[in-house]
Amino acid sequence: MDQNTDAKHPLVLFMPSGKRGRFPVGTNLLEAARELGVYVESVCGGRGICGRCQIDVQEGRFAKHGVTSSADHISAFSAKEQNYASKRDLKPGRRLSCSARIEGDLVIDVPQEGLAQAQVVRKDADRRVIERNPVIQMCYVEVDEPDMHKPLGDLDRLTQALEEDWGFADILVDHHILPKVQSILRAGKWAVTAVIHRDLETSRPSLIALYPGLKNEAYGIACDIGSTTIAMHLTSLLSGAVIASSGASNPQIRFGEDLMSRVSYVMMNPDGREAMTRAVREAIVGLIGKVAAEAGIDHTDIFDAVFVGNPIMHHLFLGIDPTELGGAPFALAVSGAIHCRADDLDLELNTGSRVYLLPCIAGHVGADAAAATLCEGPHRQDEMMLLVDVGTNAEIVLGNRNRVVAASSPTGPAFEGAEISCGQRAAPGAIERVRIDPATLEPRVRVIGIDHWSDEPEFAERAQATKVTGVCGSGIMEVVAEMFLAGVISEDGVVDGSLAARSPRIVQNGRTWSYVLWDGDARLAITQNDIRAIQLAKAALYAGTKLLMEKQETDHVDCIRLAGAFGSLIDPKHAMILGLIPDCDLDRVAAVGNAAGTGARMALLNRDYRREIEQTVRRIEKIETALEPKFQDHFVHAMALPNKVDPFDKLGGSVQLPERGASPDAGAGSGRRRRSRVVRER
Repeated sequence: MDQNTDAKHPLVLFMPSGKRGRFPVGTNLLEAARELGVYVESVCGGRGICGRCQIDVQEGRFAKHGVTSSADHISAFSAKEQNYASKRDLKPGRRLSCSARIEGDLVIDVPQEGLAQAQVVRKDADRRVIERNPVIQMCYVEVDEPDMHKPLGDLDRLTQALEEDWGFADILVDHHILPKVQSILRAGKWAVTAVIHRDLETSRPSLIALYPGLKNEAYGIACDIGSTTIAMHLTSLLSGAVIASSGASNPQIRFGEDLMSRVSYVMMNPDGREAMTRAVREAIVGLIGKVAAEAGIDHTDIFDAVFVGNPIMHHLFLGIDPTELGGAPFALAVSGAIHCRADDLDLELNTGSRVYLLPCIAGHVGADAAAATLCEGPHRQDEMMLLVDVGTNAEIVLGNRNRVVAASSPTGPAFEGAEISCGQRAAPGAIERVRIDPATLEPRVRVIGIDHWSDEPEFAERAQATKVTGVCGSGIMEVVAEMFLAGVISEDGVVDGSLAARSPRIVQNGRTWSYVLWDGDARLAITQNDIRAIQLAKAALYAGTKLLMEKQETDHVDCIRLAGAFGSLIDPKHAMILGLIPDCDLDRVAAVGNAAGTGARMALLNRDYRREIEQTVRRIEKIETALEPKFQDHFVHAMALPNKVDPFDKLGGSVQLPERGASPDAGAGSGRRRRSRVVRER
């Protein structure tokens, strides 16, 4: 489009789905969302009565998408909206998409409460039993009553009793307790429960809360702040049991899908850092309320909190400008463990609650990778373990008890469905599993929200309720691997156009060819560009792994652990067929779920684990892939499936891999593009 046409057809980007398109000025936002396949609920049919179609307009410059979004780029408050707001609740800044019209480029946030097809957040904690040695201790004491002959203050007699009964000497007392100590002692008839916090053995213990009588409840939260999702576990500090778990999409995604987009947003918007810090803290407060309500406890009974996240999430949560992480030398503002109060971070916990953040390993290998390392423990064993957290920025740790090295690779958001023509996040309706018959080239799929494969009788009935709407990250990986196994694409990732004579699934798409994975209410085709996006992502990860293997002077790994919410969904066989991970016995490759969240729970329940990971991080060697001259060579070789030079003999013993050969002819044919009112820019 030329500049004049751009002005007449502004770009609209819907978050958190990331779907976008150009529409004529004056187009109704609800209509635009529907044309792009973005689900916005509307019960009243667009009459402005139900209020279910509310949206937020995000303001600022979004450099990655080339969009400057402003409230001025949407039509003025309409009579329908004014009528609704006068009778019902319409939060400040909210608009009714059925009434609002497009007047310029926009970034639109669809609130999570309005998403019937919200992203599926894998949030469950594993069942690992963690030995307890928490920093919080509940101490019941009986305090001497006042005595005119012994004019010692009430608080002083309390601390004296804590030293005599529990061995806590030289106790620090939080200021908020001072005004209440006398009333609490008298309410408990001189018997009270003191909540003591002590992290380091060398530090002075702190009295952070005080209750009359016996109190036998104390809780903590372990939280993994991911760039896409936030997972939280409410845990009893007395039993070690996980009482409740919850997860939510990270609201920062509206400022940018990947980490560098968020750094760019901070750089280009004066209040960008504050907006993202506020957004993530509000989301965490919401999750605290949710897990507390689910467990039936008061949030003021939460006395300790452990947080992990990648370096940019870590900095934004703490209120630190992440700009320095946007370019070499990727300098962290702080890399060591953080100890602070919950009130410092605007968290709605007990006034005396404490917060601990695990240390970051390097500029792009954060506290989440440190937590995953603590969980899986490569530094505790003789075997060479590869630990990979697959995400928009893959974090890789390789080592054993002798030496541990770590790096990050910029895989981008392709594995999460972004930058894929039919991609979407893991939500009901997304294809997550794929198998292709090599003889007929016909696929069968499994869809989130439907418990049957598409060739099973029950699938059709269930699919009427849960429509097939796109392909999520695990589905994208599997379909590309299956296309390779079936001979639809070569080892170089080129779709074989000659197969169109055999199957209607192979269709021409301009000068290249595509594979039609699903042809129903939505037509989902895997294009040549989609395959290239997956190749680029997996090559970046594999090249980073190869560099670490060279640093360790090894040509093999003994076992592989796939961490993270996405890692738990990856089929190890298909990941290896793609060449995402190095050759290894398939039975030694395992998905370990949210290892970062488990590592956070370990640090929550046992302070010895805090010391362990702090010491381990100090001796992990950090490799900066961008500075390694051999990275590009490894990257080029890794573009092939599974790899141009590495043999993958162990995989070949389990899977019949296609013979290596020349790339098929991608075909010609210019193919005139059909004009559409909506120009999709995914």
